[in-house]
Amino acid sequence: MRVLEILADSDTPLTIAEVAAALGVHRSIAYRILRTLEDHGVVIRDAAGAVRLGPRMAALARGVSRGLQSAALPELTSVANDLGMTAFVAVLDRREVVTLVSVEPRQAHATVAQRPGTRHPLDRGAPAIAIQSVLSADEWAGLGDEARRSEAHSVRERGFATSHDEVIPGLASVAVPLTVPGEAPAALAVVYLGTGRSAAEIGARLTAAAAAITADLR
Repeated sequence: MRVLEILADSDTPLTIAEVAAALGVHRSIAYRILRTLEDHGVVIRDAAGAVRLGPRMAALARGVSRGLQSAALPELTSVANDLGMTAFVAVLDRREVVTLVSVEPRQAHATVAQRPGTRHPLDRGAPAIAIQSVLSADEWAGLGDEARRSEAHSVRERGFATSHDEVIPGLASVAVPLTVPGEAPAALAVVYLGTGRSAAEIGARLTAAAAAITADLR
């Protein structure tokens, strides 16, 4: 699993030696692990012998929260095209927030890519703050207080969270909580470079989309 995380976090294919160094194991051990993953199609090697994630990983990812992805996709598409922003659903994964599914607007001069699998710490970004706003005391017990954001309290009052320059310099985000029974705490969000729309307007549109997704899954 750690090998898959290492490969997912890398923008380029890695050599066996690089994987071994990242794992802190001998090259022969890394080679055996990679061969096993290669046999199952979740990693592939290029002509130079460097390793990257294989197409089988995409098939596996489609099975993650399949119901939530299916329900969210039409709403994300509508939000992305209405606002001209990249829309996505992010879920809590231990102490990180991970993008589950995203949609870029059909027509826009410039868009921001938010790839599924993208992750960032729970202590930054509008999706993280929105997720924090719905966490119970029991859920917080396993996360530690260092990630707490005071802004989470205001999300309960106004309904949405905002951030700027927190995850990626120059980008802003607005997010609302997305609570689905049986699923990890989640947020519905948009990320963008600049807009003439107010955060409240964006938040209201996201709130309506989140309600539609929740209703579809009941």
